[in-house]
Amino acid sequence: MKDPYSTIISPLRTEKGTKLLPFNKYLFYVTKSANKIEIRSAIEELYKVKVEKVNTVTVRGKNKRVRFVEGKTPDWKKAIVTLKQGDKIDLA
Repeated sequence: MKDPYSTIISPLRTEKGTKLLPFNKYLFYVTKSANKIEIRSAIEELYKVKVEKVNTVTVRGKNKRVRFVEGKTPDWKKAIVTLKQGDKIDLA
């Protein structure tokens, strides 16, 4: 099994993530190679909570241009983790 610190990069603090908190859902920035089982075990080990469900989204990078040089931001993966009723993660 992979190290949980290498699977979970950081929690995502966004407006959408704040709206999902009352539904017991949390957003995390994870490695692109991580699957749902690895994400579940990493969250349970790091935060000592029970995970009910994990949804993943691969976010495509955007094309950017600075003057005459074109480039692309990297693709990344986020996980939407639903916790069991009564569990909570303190992100502050």
